Amino acid sequence: MKIRLNDVSHPASLSYRLRAKRDVRLRSLILDIAHQRPGPVRILDLGGSVDYWRRVGVDFLRQHQARITVLNNVATELHAEGAEEMFSTAVGDACNMSHVKDGAFDLVHSNSVIEHVGGWSRMKALASEVRRLAPRYYVQTPYQWFPIDPHRWRFPMIHWLPQSLQAKLMMALPICYAGRLRCLNEAHDHLEHLEMIDRSQFRLLFPDADLHNEMVLGLTKSLVAIR
Repeated sequence: MKIRLNDVSHPASLSYRLRAKRDVRLRSLILDIAHQRPGPVRILDLGGSVDYWRRVGVDFLRQHQARITVLNNVATELHAEGAEEMFSTAVGDACNMSHVKDGAFDLVHSNSVIEHVGGWSRMKALASEVRRLAPRYYVQTPYQWFPIDPHRWRFPMIHWLPQSLQAKLMMALPICYAGRLRCLNEAHDHLEHLEMIDRSQFRLLFPDADLHNEMVLGLTKSLVAIR
């Protein structure tokens, strides 16, 4: 039997099982908000997709009057056939939402996004927006010291190597989802938007959150910050 590691659609895969656990935690947050007061639960998803929320459960979301705004800087990520009325989508920069007032939402959600925004200063900007826009938030990111980078899982521990060597390996081997990268410039552009973080950095970004570890075989695979 072929072992599936990173197929989020297959129940036997590790990614599917971890995301199912996240869904339980996320539904619990939504339930808490819904029980605190009447009216819709306003959710902002930074860097996400409509399909992600369908897995959380459309019937559950409708039952608790969820109203979800999905923001992504790539328009094609927002396309969804037959998107339910509870969803609205927008193209924008999650690190700069100055046009949105403080506390405009009940919950800000971000899943595997902060490691892609492009360096520490932009990570801080994203974290600031997350904390500003809602009294509650849920932020997940892969952990730097887990031996498998989920973005390049075919080559364990590649993310622990010097970036110059990572770039050359991504040019020589089909490590990335897009296959082998064509040139050194493309490889470094890719690395600029792929920077995983450790627990102390995550704590610095989200000092008012409870931090949770997602464990695999006794090792921390991902970090989750919840307020």
